[in-house]
Amino acid sequence: MKTAQGKRWRNWSKTCECTPEKILYPSSIEEVVSFVKEAVKQKKKIRVVGAGHSFTDLVKTDNWLVSLDLLSGIEQLDEAASTVTVLGGTRLFQLGEGLGQEGYSQENLGDINVQSIAGAISTGTHGTGLEFGNIPTQVVELVIVTASGEVLTVSEEQNPQYFKACLLSLGVLGIIVKVTLKIIRTPIYEYRSEKIEYPLFVQQLEYFINENRHFEFYLFPYSDLVQVKTMNITTHKPQRLLFHNLKNLILENYLFFVLSEVCRLFPKSSPTISRLSAMAVGTTTITAKSHEIFATPRLVKFREIEYCIPLHYFKSAIQEIRECIELKKHKVHFPIECRTVKADDIWFSPSYQRDSAYIAFHMYKGMPYEEYFREVEAIMQKYGGRPHWGKMHSLGKKELHACYPKLPDFLAIRHELDPQEIFLNDYIKKILIG
Repeated sequence: MKTAQGKRWRNWSKTCECTPEKILYPSSIEEVVSFVKEAVKQKKKIRVVGAGHSFTDLVKTDNWLVSLDLLSGIEQLDEAASTVTVLGGTRLFQLGEGLGQEGYSQENLGDINVQSIAGAISTGTHGTGLEFGNIPTQVVELVIVTASGEVLTVSEEQNPQYFKACLLSLGVLGIIVKVTLKIIRTPIYEYRSEKIEYPLFVQQLEYFINENRHFEFYLFPYSDLVQVKTMNITTHKPQRLLFHNLKNLILENYLFFVLSEVCRLFPKSSPTISRLSAMAVGTTTITAKSHEIFATPRLVKFREIEYCIPLHYFKSAIQEIRECIELKKHKVHFPIECRTVKADDIWFSPSYQRDSAYIAFHMYKGMPYEEYFREVEAIMQKYGGRPHWGKMHSLGKKELHACYPKLPDFLAIRHELDPQEIFLNDYIKKILIG
């Protein structure tokens, strides 16, 4: 098994860093079992990292950090059952490409596809569209290595008492080494992006939500323009995406990086840059396969906070957010990303038992974000918000227990599966146990 000692680790956004005693790269389930048993003997803590796209200290450790990058790949595609079984370290873009070659895809994805499937499940990664839940709702079966070194299969049929807890667990119930997912025949989508005046958009919000398979929008601070993106199944043939991808790379990454640097150096320019960005949104219509179009490159570094609120508060919340930014004159130019997700029954899911609106706030790296995030977080909490587990938030044990009625049951299972707390770190103890 490959290992690295004394190596400094940082997440993508550089909001978390640590120097683990060693970083382990297992390439088989047997190797995972072996080092878990060894960790118990040596009384070491273990945290597992995927792509490092969480903004919090979820995986921070000075003990053993585990990467599943070498435990990767599609193991089996079952056409009769419409499922695929993949190893835990498989990145979403690898899964999309592999499924696409066989004419299949996941039913929904987020706007970033570099995460590992185990990490996406463990933190509740989501896409958009009120017909669809977050990525954990696609899971049929999980195979985890528990703190005792047992290889445990968890599904509705096998060990069902653990299933709803394991579907979103922050990595504290065991190491996800294998996943079986529901899949669908690859649809061809018509993707459309356009800008709409805010007053007209608000009137049409319910229509956009209910009449599109996938729908999201971007609010631009200090602007009355809204970018609306929709994706719906079409019978048209997919296009070549070279020009579209090149345009996204140049405009949404390289040019936006330059504009962001201007805002960092001259914060008072943020409102102007935001308005210019909104005006630059053109009308785009393309057709493509799902795995080619859900995600876009994200090269510009930022900080992010994202909350999930009940869907019926959506309109009130975005209006209050716009008013807050203008009243407090927050120096922010990043657009606010807004999506919808179907209710589910996963204990730790932000969408637990409610159709949901997800609202994500970003601040460019190097720019002060604390006051802005504090203000918008207060608005989200006012509307019953639950934080995305992979994004920044200020909630502790008391607030999270109020958000998640099944948290006591989750903690009971955590204690049962890991009584020696080898999968905990200080951050998780602080927010869940106190």
